[in-house]
Amino acid sequence: MNELTKAEEQVMQYVWKLDKAFLKDIVEQFPEPKPAYTTISTVVRVLVRKQFLNFETYGKIRQYSPAISKERYFSQHIKQVIGNFFNGSTSTFASFFAESDTLNLTEMEQMKAILEEKIKNLKANDE
Repeated sequence: MNELTKAEEQVMQYVWKLDKAFLKDIVEQFPEPKPAYTTISTVVRVLVRKQFLNFETYGKIRQYSPAISKERYFSQHIKQVIGNFFNGSTSTFASFFAESDTLNLTEMEQMKAILEEKIKNLKANDE
């Protein structure tokens, strides 16, 4: 899967949020000062070429929709981060967060609960 530039990812965030959007709808999502309409149009064309966006044509206008879900992109992106920075080890990745000061007690307890629930479900499916 191709990686997205910062500008491409920003456009994709808006399209994922809108689900279906005309170019004017995407432009409206940007905060002031908005990038030039032509700049966003160029980024959208690149996203179509990279197969991140689909479109339907209505006369001379195109309505864009995501060709890939936000979840799928994020999953692939995280796999690349884990591969590049943690030698492919998800446990090293998890340890990084557990040992850093970025998570507070509540967030760590929430992560623990999520993991415990997932473990419980996996065990139930194995029986």
